[in-house]
Order: sequence, then C-alpha cells, then structure tokens
Amino acid sequence: MSQQPMNGFIGITNKQPASVPLASTGTVSSVRPCPHNPAVSCSNCRLSDLCLPIALNKSEIVQLDEIIERNRPLRKGEHLYRQRDEFRSVFAVRSGSFKSYVLGPDGQSRVTSFFMPGEIIGMDGIGNRIHGVSTMALEHSSICEIPFSQLERLSHQLPNLQSRFFAIMGNEIVKDQQIHTLLSSYTAEQRLASFLLSLSARYARCQLSPERFILHMTRSDIGEYLGLTLETVSRVFSSLQKKEVILVKNREIDIKDMTRLKAILGE
Repeated sequence: MSQQPMNGFIGITNKQPASVPLASTGTVSSVRPCPHNPAVSCSNCRLSDLCLPIALNKSEIVQLDEIIERNRPLRKGEHLYRQRDEFRSVFAVRSGSFKSYVLGPDGQSRVTSFFMPGEIIGMDGIGNRIHGVSTMALEHSSICEIPFSQLERLSHQLPNLQSRFFAIMGNEIVKDQQIHTLLSSYTAEQRLASFLLSLSARYARCQLSPERFILHMTRSDIGEYLGLTLETVSRVFSSLQKKEVILVKNREIDIKDMTRLKAILGE
C-alpha cells in the first residue's frame, strides 16, 4: 500500500525555524522547555516559523502579539483543559509536548492527538464552545494562550491570519481522515511504523534529530492512539528491533534503517 505516513500530530508546516540548533549525530532529540520569559514575543520566538506568525508581516505579528497571553509552565500530568470545559482560547505549544484524550461513558480513555512545539491546541472546542477532549502535558511544558474572541476579531482585520487559521483547521480535517485510514486499513506494524515516521518528521521540523528521539508518551498512550493493545505495541516494537529497523532503550528510539521503516508502508 503506497501512502504518505499519517501525521501523528497536527500537521502545521514543513518549514523549519532557522534559529533552533540541529541535534548533532548521537544526540537524542528531546524538545527542552524554554525558561518562562515575559519578554518573549512572536517576533523573537524561535517557533514563529511553525506557528500562526508564519503567514504575517512584521506589523501584523505585532498585532497578534498584543492578544497573546504567555502563561505559566505546566508540569507533567497537569491539564491544560478538561473534557466539557467551556471553550475560551486556543493554545500554541512553546515547549514540551501534550496529549489529548476523550473519556467514554464507561470511563475508558482514548488518546486522540499528540502535540509538539509550534502546534495549535484547543480547536476541538470551536464548534459548540465546549471542549470535546481533555488535554494534558506529557512533560514540563509551556504554551501561549490566544483568546478566541480576540483572535476572531483580529482575523477579520488581517486576511493573512484568517487564511492561516483556516489552513490549520483544514489540516485537522486531513488528520482525522488519515487516522480513520490508519485504523481501518493498516496492520499493527504499519500503524506503529507510520507513527514513528510522523514523530521523526516532527522532530526534523524542529531541527532536531529525526533518527534519535524520546517517546514522552507511554506505550499505553500509543496503543490507545493507534487502536492497539499495550501487548501488541510492545510486540511490534520488539519485532522492529529484532529486524534491526529500530533500537529501543527505555523510551529512547533510534531509527537504524529509515528506508526499511518507510518500506513497511509501501514507500
């Protein structure tokens, strides 16, 4: 089956920020939290080429910057918002990583998304102004909060901002379609290969090593996201390691043969 690997996180852009150092060979990719600094603005943020400002000129960035609230860091396990909370804002990830999950009537959780720096969280609440999922930090993380009412008003004034936000929402629809294809058509090995390739691409966009990185989510999280049991996730990891496609050490992943990993998807 020849198909692009699904994007395990929200796909924002392929453009890479020039200011983030590329992890050297032998260095594990792990997006380190930025120190909380109230002087940080969109114009000097190292993630501006991955976030909303990418479509704006300097004067427009200043206007966007005026409505952004840069909140305190979140600890690992701390919730940004919970399912059924009132929707007020969308959030841009400054550092760290997050997962979104939904609780069913039986209390069972299902992971719906993972987020990395430069990506937008919270659009699940736009439709009915109630969040449909819960979102929590997977590690020490920080975000920029963008009150949605102010973003709507500013978008009417700045067509470039409105177009950019529509593009992000379009990516959300594509992501949902990719996930449906993944869960309905892919084998367990293909699902995990696609997931690892998506992580590799995300780290590359942050100019970190696409071959060596840390899994900040648990294997249980991965299983919930991919529609697999914990045992199956562990079995496929072991199988890929035996085939010398990847090397697994605790939560560290080292992709030893990117070509063979892509070949699992028929690329």
